Amino acid sequence: MRLPRASGILLHPTSLSGDFGIGDLGSEAFRFVDFLAGARQSYWQILPLGPTGYGDSPYQSFSAFAGNVLMISPEKLIEDALLGSDVAVRRPDFPADKVDFGTVYTWKMEILREAFDTFEHQSELSGSFESFCRDNQFWLDDYALYRSIKATQNQRPWYEWPDKFKLRDERTIRIANQQLSKEVSAEKFYQFLFFRQWHAVKDYARERSIKIIGDIPIFVALDSADVWCNQDQFKLNADGTAQVVSGVPPDYFSKTGQRWGNPIYDWDAMRRDRFRWWTSRFRFTLQTVDIARVDHFRGFAAAWEVPGTDETAEHGEWVDVPGMELFAALKEALGELPVIAEDLGVITPDVEEIRDTFGFPGMRILQFAFGGDAKNRDLPHNYIQNSAAFTGTHDNDTTVGWWQSQAGADSTRDAASVSHEHEFCLRYLGSDGSEINWSFIHAIWASVADTAIAPLQDILGLGNEARMNLPASTSGNWSWRFTGEAITEATTARLRELTETYGRIP
Repeated sequence: MRLPRASGILLHPTSLSGDFGIGDLGSEAFRFVDFLAGARQSYWQILPLGPTGYGDSPYQSFSAFAGNVLMISPEKLIEDALLGSDVAVRRPDFPADKVDFGTVYTWKMEILREAFDTFEHQSELSGSFESFCRDNQFWLDDYALYRSIKATQNQRPWYEWPDKFKLRDERTIRIANQQLSKEVSAEKFYQFLFFRQWHAVKDYARERSIKIIGDIPIFVALDSADVWCNQDQFKLNADGTAQVVSGVPPDYFSKTGQRWGNPIYDWDAMRRDRFRWWTSRFRFTLQTVDIARVDHFRGFAAAWEVPGTDETAEHGEWVDVPGMELFAALKEALGELPVIAEDLGVITPDVEEIRDTFGFPGMRILQFAFGGDAKNRDLPHNYIQNSAAFTGTHDNDTTVGWWQSQAGADSTRDAASVSHEHEFCLRYLGSDGSEINWSFIHAIWASVADTAIAPLQDILGLGNEARMNLPASTSGNWSWRFTGEAITEATTARLRELTETYGRIP
C-alpha cells in the first residue's frame, strides 16, 4: 500500500512528559498531538503498546493484543470519577526525565485496583465495559486468566506452572475462571481503561489529520498469553519449553550471534488453519493504529533457528518461512495492508520479493549511510519513493550522540574509519556539524522517500543520555522521557517550515 508524501515523529507514549512517573494517555498525549498538528506533521510513530515484563522492553510483551496498563492516565480516571483528586498528592516523588518502572508499577497497580473497586460499586461505565469484553472476547478472556493465574504463581512464566495449568487442562481452566473471577474481571477492566483512553487519543489525532504508525514485532515472548493459549502453533517441547528460539547468526558485531530467545512459529500448523492467529493479530493491530511497521521483516522469508538449550546463537540454521503465503492470506482477509517493512541488515532477494510483491515500503536509516561510498543504499540520493526514511530508530544512538562518537569518542573503532565517516557526512550534507541533527532531518525531509520520520530526540538535539535502547544490553533501556518545556514554539515553527518547504503535507 503506497503512502502519501508526508512526515512525522517517533515517540513512544511512555516517553511523554507528565507528573505520574511515566508517559501516559492523559493531557500530555493530547498536547503532543497538538504539537504534531502545529508542526504540520502527518504521523506519530510509536513502539509496541503491549504490557511489558522483566527488562521493560515493549518487544517482549505478555500479549500481542493487550495494552500496557502503566500508560493509563490517573488524570482521566479522576475525570471518570474512578479515583479521588487526592491521587496527585499521594503519588511518589517520581523523576521527571526517566521512568522508574518498578516504582511506577507498584503505585499504578495500587490506584488501578482502587479504580476497579470504585467501578464495582457504580454503573456509569458498566455498559461500555460489557461491550468491550464482548467485542474482545477472542483474546481478552485468555489474557485476563493468564495474568490472574500468573499472579497466584509468584509471576513465574507459564511453562513453570503445574502441569494442570501449564497444559490448560479443561476442568482446571474452568475452575480457575470461577475461583479467580474477581481477579479476571479486574484484568479485563484495566484493559478496558487502557483502550478507552488510547482510542480517545487516536480519535483526537485523526480529527487533526494525524495517523498513528504502530509496530508489530515478528516474534512474541515465550512467556505470553499468546504462546500459552496457542501451544500447537509454536515449536515447543512437551513441557512447554522452546525446541528452538529466534536470533541472528554471528557477524562482525558479535562472534556468537544474538540469541533473542523468542519461540519459533510452527508454520505448518499455521498453514492448516489459514494463518488464523496472524489474521486476528493484524486485524486487531490495524484497529488500534493506522499503519503498522513490521519488525524484522526478513524473518518472513527465513528465520535463524537456535536450539532452545543453547546459550548463544552460533549453532543455529536458516529455516524457510512461508511469508508470501502469509501475506497473501492476510490481504485476502483484510484487504490492502498499510505496512512499513523493517528490512534492515543483510536482505536477500526472497525478502525483497515479498516486500515488493505487496508494495510495502522498506526503511532507510541515515545513520547507516556514511560508512561506505556513494552507492550506499541509505544515502538519500539512492532512496526510492516507496520507502520510509529515518534519521535513526529506537535502537540507534541519537543523531547528536552518533555525531559525538564519530568525532572520536568511540574507542571500539579505528580512527581512520571514524574520520572517513565524519568527513564524508559533512561533505555529503553540506554541513559544518554545529546542528548535525537538523542537517540529518533536512536531508531526509528533502529526499524522494514518501515517508520521513525523526525521533523526537533528534528534533530536540539531544545526546545519548536520551537514547531509548541499546541492543544486547539488559538494563537502563526504554526509560527516557522528555520534559514539558522541551518543545518550544521555535522548534515547532522550524519543523513546520521544513515540512512545508519539501512538500510533506498530503
